[in-house]
Amino acid sequence: MLGKLRPSISFSNSKSPKFVCLGLLLMLSNSACSGKGSYYDSSNFNQNTKRFQNLSGIEDKETFKEFSSFAFDYFTRDKDISETKGFPIEMNSRDKLNDFQNNVIWVGHSTILLNYNDLTILTDPQFYHRASPFHFFGPKRVTPVPFKISDLPEVDVVLISHNHYDHLDEKSIKKLVELQPGIKYLVPLGLKGLLKKWGVQSVEELDWWQAIDFSDANIQPTPVKHWSKRTPFDRNKTLWAGWMVRWSDFSFYFAGDTGYSQDFKLTAQKLGKPTLAAIPIGAYEPRNFMKSSHINPTEAVKVFQDLGSEYALAIHWGTFKLTLEKMDEPPRKLQSALEKAGMLTNKFRVLKHGASWKKPFQIPRNNLKHEEFLN
Repeated sequence: MLGKLRPSISFSNSKSPKFVCLGLLLMLSNSACSGKGSYYDSSNFNQNTKRFQNLSGIEDKETFKEFSSFAFDYFTRDKDISETKGFPIEMNSRDKLNDFQNNVIWVGHSTILLNYNDLTILTDPQFYHRASPFHFFGPKRVTPVPFKISDLPEVDVVLISHNHYDHLDEKSIKKLVELQPGIKYLVPLGLKGLLKKWGVQSVEELDWWQAIDFSDANIQPTPVKHWSKRTPFDRNKTLWAGWMVRWSDFSFYFAGDTGYSQDFKLTAQKLGKPTLAAIPIGAYEPRNFMKSSHINPTEAVKVFQDLGSEYALAIHWGTFKLTLEKMDEPPRKLQSALEKAGMLTNKFRVLKHGASWKKPFQIPRNNLKHEEFLN
């Protein structure tokens, strides 16, 4: 498995990002530091502030008053029936997953299992009951996982978007290390030390646009508008990213977590239009607080258009209660936004937790040479 990695480094200019996620920040008062706090020789690292930044160079910081107002609204919010009943699940057996080929499964939140050309990729693995450093406090999983982490097929690569607790879960990573120690982890700058501390044997940290080849795929992180934080003291000390994975005849884009920006148009210009994109649609209210770091369904449609993707899969909704909108609202608003934009709703799909979607892998494509994707 590890022999599939063939480094092919390439850099390009960028600057850096930011964001603000509610339930996560409500509990960021303890826990181990996620990075070394080192200064990086990266165009995305501000040497004056000693922080990573977004491409615009602007770092939007919430004030204590804004955060306190949000926290009050969150803890005094109206009852949301979805928080107790969750959403429908399509359960998966170990036997079914062992036959997982040329397919994609939405596990929940930002966790996706994808296989193409015998390469299996897992994004932002989160298989446990809280998105929190604490087992007793923080956003609870409201929709159960559709299979146990021990039922996963053999995974080649894990992609991490950033260090927030709903995307980088210590318990999940440590369990993967126990079960499948040979997995290769690809992470944004600054996260290698933390994963090594958790027992990961093979981890590579990359800057935006820095590419590696793995098996017959080209993989690289891309800029998105977000931020990082795992403790009260390490804001933007590590980078965050979307990810593009390209084969000669298929490509997959994982947006991770992001506010709306021109980053998606830039990604499509530099790397080509993805066949399938995983785009967040939830955790966007109150808008004045979340806009800089989380897209809403209307913006998700704009991202879909900016990328020029053939298909899109909705993520980052229905798993954890993180913000103020009703948990069943994002799919309905996505449907309306697609119809308003005159786009086919079956091109941007909302799946059940645990549901798979083979369609994007079955459409005819031009047989492009791998080198053409790198120009």
